[in-house]
Amino acid sequence: FPEVAIFDRVVAENGPLVYRPQTRETRILSQPPPAAFIDELRRRGVQPLTLGQVFVATEQPNERVVLAVISELGLDLHVILNKGAVMVLPASVNKATGLRAALDELGLSPQAVVGIGDAENDEAFLAMCGCGVAVANALDSLKAQADHVTSGEDGAGVREVIDSLISEDLRSAGGKASA
Repeated sequence: FPEVAIFDRVVAENGPLVYRPQTRETRILSQPPPAAFIDELRRRGVQPLTLGQVFVATEQPNERVVLAVISELGLDLHVILNKGAVMVLPASVNKATGLRAALDELGLSPQAVVGIGDAENDEAFLAMCGCGVAVANALDSLKAQADHVTSGEDGAGVREVIDSLISEDLRSAGGKASA
């Protein structure tokens, strides 16, 4: 993604990685699940199976198998859902963890953050942000917790928020804003 260079930090894999585009360094906030976990998921036929640097992902209806393997192996992992996706992370990690680490590196407060989300994996993250926004097609549970819900879905909702923020900044600075 060449566009990533416009950002100071990128929180990846639902929280356990903080990427610094300017230096191309990645800070890993937690260790990945052990190989025995992956091996057992494969042995039980869990498909698809996506392996990141830290997270493991699959899809429904594999949640039960994933939870059973976590329990049987006594692992300190948790499952985070994302509209049918089943993501496995260390128990102490989520998007809010990654955001906190990125903000600490930048010396910023979560109150200065506008977060945008659409699914269960965004709940802790949006709760941490000064302003939590749900896009129009977000899950109802996320909309209920959000400070604002966009009229646009997916990327159109994100553009709506960005355009609004730019317009408000221009108005605050005494410039002309067109929306």
